[in-house]
Amino acid sequence: MANTTVLVVDDDAPIVRMLERTLTAEGYEVRSATDGGTALAAIERAAPDLVILDVAMPGVDGLVVCRRLRAKGLALPILLLTARDGVADRVAGLDAGADDYLVKPFAAEELLARVRALHRRGREPVETLAYGDVFLEVGSRRAWRAGRTLELSAREADLLELLLRNSEQVVSRDLALERIWGGRTLATHNAVDRYVSYLRRKLGDPPLIQTVRGVGFVLTR
Repeated sequence: MANTTVLVVDDDAPIVRMLERTLTAEGYEVRSATDGGTALAAIERAAPDLVILDVAMPGVDGLVVCRRLRAKGLALPILLLTARDGVADRVAGLDAGADDYLVKPFAAEELLARVRALHRRGREPVETLAYGDVFLEVGSRRAWRAGRTLELSAREADLLELLLRNSEQVVSRDLALERIWGGRTLATHNAVDRYVSYLRRKLGDPPLIQTVRGVGFVLTR
């Protein structure tokens, strides 16, 4: 655990003290913040290896912190803590960009097991592509624009990846067919146009994908 830094973010002082004791005893270096705004500033100064983040905080809550970190392209592991255990609550946390979710009250052993698992996962390199305020995690196909999660199909995510890898360069319809559809003869230029249209709608305004007549598309501002 040497040099592994965990940022604990919670406005409940007794919980923060308990987490500090538990994690320090396991060899982690622990920092703490009592609100989302302070946490974001601390992460900007020096990103930790992992964040343990309470959902319900005054001002900037845990879900907002998650979205802002992911919007910046930061892929550090995030474990959300919450007193709410409904399916909708778990879905909201994961959609905001959290990696795992732990319901209060929890056993210290379970917390430590989840932290170890997230730390192992966090050491695996995560490739993130970005252009302007658009971000895409390549492996997970998770995407955001201006902090807003984009619900993309696999093919839409593949198309966004192709455009991001070639930003401000024209991507031809033939190249899209080859890379995304595997050059299958059943797919046509119309299929590319259709998925570009889907992706445009999901990206929203201001528009980023421009059509180059007779050739293809370009991601540009």
